[in-house]
Amino acid sequence: MQTTKLIGRRVAEPQATTGQPSFLRLMLRHRALYLMLVPGMLYFAIFKYVPILGSVIAFQDFNIFKGILRSEWVGWKWFEQFFHYPQFTRLLSNTLIISFYQILFVFPAPIVLALLLGEVRNMAFKRTVQTILYMPHFLSWVIIGGLGYMLMSPQIGLINQAIVSLGAEPVHFLQEPGYFRTIIISSSIWKEMGWNAIIFLAALSGISPSLYEAAKIDGAGRWKQLVHITFPGILPTVMLLLLLKIGHILDLGFEQIYVFLNPITYQTGDVLDTYTYREGIVQGQYSLTTAIGLFKSVAGLLLLLIANRTSKAATGESIF
Repeated sequence: MQTTKLIGRRVAEPQATTGQPSFLRLMLRHRALYLMLVPGMLYFAIFKYVPILGSVIAFQDFNIFKGILRSEWVGWKWFEQFFHYPQFTRLLSNTLIISFYQILFVFPAPIVLALLLGEVRNMAFKRTVQTILYMPHFLSWVIIGGLGYMLMSPQIGLINQAIVSLGAEPVHFLQEPGYFRTIIISSSIWKEMGWNAIIFLAALSGISPSLYEAAKIDGAGRWKQLVHITFPGILPTVMLLLLLKIGHILDLGFEQIYVFLNPITYQTGDVLDTYTYREGIVQGQYSLTTAIGLFKSVAGLLLLLIANRTSKAATGESIF
């Protein structure tokens, strides 16, 4: 009996010492990794999560001198005012149309560029082209707006000078509502195409070369390799970025639109971001603009959930 108890005790003791280590012990063991997480966690806590608490002013008649705690609660007043704004349909439609054009034209551009660069075998030429295409990303939209004026101005623009030299009348590109969306989409492609291609080039580098070698042995040409190996290899990256883009479909980016926008082009260029600037910064309607931001966030979340579910059912790829 004593031998049996001794054996049982010896068997039980290692089980007690080989259990899962505590979270605190893991943190101490991998403290360097957890310390590296601290700056990122602080950034999200201070600039992402803490400002969420300020969303309550969308339900208040916020007074900057009274603060959040003493401002009067008004319920859904600002949401109703925004939805009944006479130009609400124009703002929403312009935002959605430009976002749709960005998904249709701007989003595929870096994918096509990455596929083309992936076929280049001369490394010196490839690096030169990449450097040239990356450079516009580091220019501010103010500089790009100035370049646009120098190109399209009816008086000094290079494009209009070429048009006039051919005997035609100068075109007021920047004052014509019909050209506004084309200018926005074209400038987006030119500025961000090279930079965004980096992600897809990284995804391409993760595809095993043995797959291409096996495909060549089987007689597959470049097109079949692209369809059956390359594109499926980068599909998870493409779907991830596309879903994130859909989640931000109402966020066009204020700077780009504002640089090219003027009262003449409000018909096709005035979007939620520019309206928020005029009402929030210029007019001081903080509660109204917070309500607009909250509306955009909720709408973006719903669109993301729908798109994520659709993508998971259709392609098997999703964020969560």
